[in-house]
Amino acid sequence: MYDYKAGKLDWAAAGLPTEGTLAERPRAGNVARRDVPTCRPDETLGSIKERVRASGFEVCVVMNEERVVLGLLREQQLAGPDDQPAERAMRPGPSTFRPFVAIEEMASFMIDHDVPNAPVTTSDGRLVGLLRREDAARAAHQLHAGGHP
Repeated sequence: MYDYKAGKLDWAAAGLPTEGTLAERPRAGNVARRDVPTCRPDETLGSIKERVRASGFEVCVVMNEERVVLGLLREQQLAGPDDQPAERAMRPGPSTFRPFVAIEEMASFMIDHDVPNAPVTTSDGRLVGLLRREDAARAAHQLHAGGHP
């Protein structure tokens, strides 16, 4: 039992369980990868590059101590000097999406706008995971093919 006062939308945005006829449909928060590389703003690109390469991702999410997303380091930013701090290299204030967004909507948006990946966050900006375009498209396709991913 939860005593939650912020409302249904905030509840869903926090990635908490939902009920109803659409509760079992895949959403951004269900498909987002939790194993995305992350870093602090004061870390240098040299140490971040190694982690990103080892992870198989091509992006690092820059977060503060509370896991609030501050920016992204994509391939172009990661190509900077090894001694440069993440906060100087990052793309600040990336577009983020909430966990409750339907995966079909996310896949369509990411394909239409050529977005390779996008952070999924709670309503207060805390990282839930990173949604990759290919994962969103695969989940949407599986949903339309008659099964849940």
